[in-house]
Amino acid sequence: MRVAVVGATGMVGNVMLKVLAERQFPITELIPVASERSVGKTISWQGKDFTVHSLEQAVAEKPDLALFSAGGSTSLEWAPKFAAVGTTVVDNSSAWRMKPEYKLIVPEINAGELTAEDKIIANPNCSTIQMVLALAPLHELYGLERLVISTYQSITGTGVKAMQQLENEEEGVQDEMAYPYPIYRNCLPHCDDFVETGYTKEEMKLVNETRKILGDNTIGITATAVRVPVMGGHSESINVTFKKDFDLATVRKAISETEGLVLQDNTDTNTYPMPKYAEGKNEVFVGRLRRDDSCPNTLNMWVVADNLRKGAATNTVQIAEKLKERGLL
Repeated sequence: MRVAVVGATGMVGNVMLKVLAERQFPITELIPVASERSVGKTISWQGKDFTVHSLEQAVAEKPDLALFSAGGSTSLEWAPKFAAVGTTVVDNSSAWRMKPEYKLIVPEINAGELTAEDKIIANPNCSTIQMVLALAPLHELYGLERLVISTYQSITGTGVKAMQQLENEEEGVQDEMAYPYPIYRNCLPHCDDFVETGYTKEEMKLVNETRKILGDNTIGITATAVRVPVMGGHSESINVTFKKDFDLATVRKAISETEGLVLQDNTDTNTYPMPKYAEGKNEVFVGRLRRDDSCPNTLNMWVVADNLRKGAATNTVQIAEKLKERGLL
């Protein structure tokens, strides 16, 4: 398998390379791709050095697979060029997610939708992935009617510049800022840009992508996304109203038996998910399961995952694994 990793020198690209190695994805030739300032430099992977390619060079190589994590504008321009030479693209940006003709995939939920004709496949937003993975088995059991979501999102979702801002503020250093306000000892109810309705793009991704992945446009969804001074991963408080009543024991059983989910739900031992302990792991952790007595058929839950892993790199590699497993690569 000849594999190009586009954005190989970036934060998600680095994690993608780690995940490819950890999961022993069958790569016969790695083609790392990055921006012009990195072209010609070398990166080390699996004990070998590889020369960083330009996008033009990588397309000319006609790899079997290209894993993109280089931003929406790059994906819009270059993913079709890779697809045109027969490369299957799995894209981690928002460029293709909501275009009706492109699949939006969380492998444990809807990998069965993939076909050989899908040459550009969209990876969902990080906060969406962990949430829908936790909700999918419950949707199957009880039917989702409405979701009220509050997210507590790691600064790693913004990138290196945000991590540097937090470190500078911790040390009392004034320098370039990724956010309009300090993030140290603060919370910003502001993830991504605001849109005309007063919501942010991040909040609307949770609405639109969830409906697309679960194949149900009738689910009522509202979200508030908050940036917090955390490195390890994203956390979400989700208030779920079902179409019919549920049994908590059945909910716990369904979550514990779902691939990719880990149930951490024992208040007697203070067992619940936390981003500090999700960091570096590929699973999605679910806990604080409890009935909302203020509303019929309603459950409260707390969902945590490493946004650079399952929220980005791991999900991308898992899509590639499913494509290979099904003979589509």
